[in-house]
Amino acid sequence: THTYSCMDTDGHGHTTHARTHGYTHTHTHARTHTRIHTRTHTHTHAHTHTFIHMIVHTYMHPHANTHVHTHAHECTHRLSTHLHHHDRLVALAEGVLQQQGNVTTP
Repeated sequence: THTYSCMDTDGHGHTTHARTHGYTHTHTHARTHTRIHTRTHTHTHAHTHTFIHMIVHTYMHPHANTHVHTHAHECTHRLSTHLHHHDRLVALAEGVLQQQGNVTTP
């Protein structure tokens, strides 16, 4: 909390003292910028994590339990392995739908 011994206002809540106004403006701007930056970073991280989590459990776990177990400790290659398998499953699913006549190829 900041206490000011003299804070003259212009009737709209703005301080008329130059030094007080400058300090208040800088402090508010810095705090707002930090909050927006943190929120954006958190949202991006959560979205990325959700995307990876969805691929692992939706595509890998039900269709290839042995594959997941075998590569569980190869942390370096996990993401590329999951994405590669995800692409294969999507291609297989699209191929089946095309055979059934449900998908039109461009």
